[in-house]
Amino acid sequence: MVAYRTVMVGTDGSESSYAAVEGAARIAAACGAELVIACAYMPMRGPELAQAQDQLGDEAYQVVGSAPAEATLRTARDRARAQGAESTRTVAVEGEPVAALVRTARKCSADLLVVGNRGLRSLAGRILGSVPADIARKADLDVLIVHTT
Repeated sequence: MVAYRTVMVGTDGSESSYAAVEGAARIAAACGAELVIACAYMPMRGPELAQAQDQLGDEAYQVVGSAPAEATLRTARDRARAQGAESTRTVAVEGEPVAALVRTARKCSADLLVVGNRGLRSLAGRILGSVPADIARKADLDVLIVHTT
């Protein structure tokens, strides 16, 4: 069996996704692999951004660009390190989650992509699709769907 060299995991800041980060971190630690933690985001624009900036005032930086994703990634990195992942890298990626994660996995030469199972068992997930199911279909690398819900 070949050990993984680069393990990538996606997070959206939910507890379910942090559980996936922790699972990926344990795998990366066991394999001596680099752990890449990715967070896809869609930046606010136009009236939505103007309204948020107006309401937040000096704290508006929190909703501009990748700032919300960066905060999520800091928390995820801390949780991954607590699970023994020594070599970690974080990346905020603009775009829809499935496409952004698959694209980022290729770019960082990941050989394992880890996601949580949130959405797999829901009716909406079965009808409309879910991030884990769509990634499993579209990724051209090993995908591990961890039980997080």
